[in-house]
Amino acid sequence: MTEKRPAILMLEDGRVFQGRAFGDFRETFGEVVFNTSMTGYQEILTDPSYCGQIVCLTYPLIGNYGINRLDDESGRIQAAGLIVKELAALPSNHRSQERLEDYLARHGVPGIEGFDTRALVLHIREQGAMRGVITTNLSAPEAVMERLQASPKMAGRELATTVTTASPYRFESRRLYPRSADGPDYKIVAMDFGMKRNILELMQAQGLLATVVPAQTPFEEIKAMAPDGVFLSNGPGDPEPLAAIGAEVAKIAEIFPTFGICLGHQILSLAFGGKTYKLKFGHRGANHPVKDLATGRIAITSQNHGFCVDPDSLPSSVEVTHWNLNDGTVEGIRHKELPAFCVQYHPEASPGPHDSSDLFPRFRALIDAHKKNQG
Repeated sequence: MTEKRPAILMLEDGRVFQGRAFGDFRETFGEVVFNTSMTGYQEILTDPSYCGQIVCLTYPLIGNYGINRLDDESGRIQAAGLIVKELAALPSNHRSQERLEDYLARHGVPGIEGFDTRALVLHIREQGAMRGVITTNLSAPEAVMERLQASPKMAGRELATTVTTASPYRFESRRLYPRSADGPDYKIVAMDFGMKRNILELMQAQGLLATVVPAQTPFEEIKAMAPDGVFLSNGPGDPEPLAAIGAEVAKIAEIFPTFGICLGHQILSLAFGGKTYKLKFGHRGANHPVKDLATGRIAITSQNHGFCVDPDSLPSSVEVTHWNLNDGTVEGIRHKELPAFCVQYHPEASPGPHDSSDLFPRFRALIDAHKKNQG
C-alpha cells in the first residue's frame, strides 16, 4: 500500500479538518468546492474547469473502480487537490489500469481522506466556497495560514488562458460514438477556454469536425479559417476578466452560428452586454434540474460552475431559454436575431446524465438553417 501521512485541510476562515494525505504530499492551495456526483472522479479531476480548485466529493467511498486512460477529459489532472471521506484500498473493475492514489501521485496532486466530509460540505453551504490548503506541515499552523491568506481568490482570477491549447490542432477522435447525423460534415472552430474532450467527441458524432484554437485567437484569424460554425468551450475562473476575448466573440456571433457551454455561455452573455456574478457555493454535480422554456421539458444535468449570468443585465435582443429549478438561476440564453445560443450546464455528460445531449444536434440544425438562409 502507498504511504499515507497525517494531514490537515485548513480553510481561510480558520476551520481545520484533520485527516490523512495520499497521492502527492506537497502543499496545495485552491478554492474548496464540492461535487455531488456519485461516479466520475477521473473526469472531474481532469476537467480544466476545476483548475485552481480543491474538490470535495460528497459520495463517501471514492476510487473503487480505479483509473483508465480513456476516461481523461484532458491531458492531465487539472484540480489542485482532492478531498474524500474514504479512499478505496483496492479498485475492482475490468477497465481499471491504475489506483486513484497512484494516479494522483504520478501527476503531483495531493489528496486527503479520513474526516467527515459532510461537515465540510455543510460549512461551505453555510459560509460559501472559500480558499483552503491541504498540507502535511502540522508544526507551524500560523505560517500555513499566512500562505493561505496570500493565495489568490477565485473572484477576479483569469484562468482560461492558463489551460488553453498553446497552438491550433485538428481534433482526433477516439471514436467513442458512432456518427448520428445525416448530411455533410461541417468545419467547426472550437475556442478552447478549458475544453473537455467528450464535447469534441459528441460534436464529431454529429459531423461537426473541430479545429481547436487558443482562447486568445482573434476574430480575423477565425474568419480566415472560414468555419461553418464556432464553439465556445467550458473553462475555469472568473469570466469578467475575459473582456478582450468577449469583444472578439461578439464579432464572431455576428457572422457565424455560435454555441457555448459553461464559461463559453458566460463569455457569450458578456459579449451581448450581460453581466455575471459569483454564486455562494456554485453548482457542481450530476443531478441539477433545468427547465427548457421552449418545450417545458425538464432535464437532469451535469454542472460545474461558480459564476452565473445576471438575467436583469441581458439586453432585449437576448432571451433566457433555460432556468435552474433549484435556485432560479440562468441556465441558457439565445440571441433573437443572430444564430447564437449557449447553456450553463454540461450536455456532454462526462460525468453525468445524457438528458441534454440533444443540444449537439441543435447546433448542427442551427448551421443547417444558417446555410439555407444564405442560399
